[in-house]
Amino acid sequence: MAAVDDILRSYRAPRAVVRGLLARPRSEPWGLTLLLVALTVIFIGQWPRLAAIETPEMPLTGLLLGTALALGATVPLFYGLAALGHLVARLLGGRGDWYGARIALFWALLAVAPLMLFQGLVAGFIGMGQQLALVSALVFLAFVLIWGAGLRVAEFEDR
Repeated sequence: MAAVDDILRSYRAPRAVVRGLLARPRSEPWGLTLLLVALTVIFIGQWPRLAAIETPEMPLTGLLLGTALALGATVPLFYGLAALGHLVARLLGGRGDWYGARIALFWALLAVAPLMLFQGLVAGFIGMGQQLALVSALVFLAFVLIWGAGLRVAEFEDR
């Protein structure tokens, strides 16, 4: 339950949560686990949308498999995005390390994963439209704010 509590706290005090995560012993497998759990929840959030677009030519199993493979292919891209975030922070005077930048990004993804579940429900039950655009914008805003707060802790605060 600690992860669920931390996810909820991330919406109120994201820097405190990331500070706590970075205070843990350094563990690359744990960081990768954050990313994989986030991608798993995001994948589950896509099921209603995929079920809504299923046709005889595009069965649900094929859509699910394609989505799972696509999300799996994003793992190296997220590592690259974390590295880019670290390099940008360095240009702005950051003193953090690569590990902290990865944890900040991977935690932001996990923290917004429940919102991605809601986004998938909206996409599956309501479909394209203003409601989905609004929910998508809110998910993106939450992601950027949590990631930015995490990067601030990882790169600009002394630990």
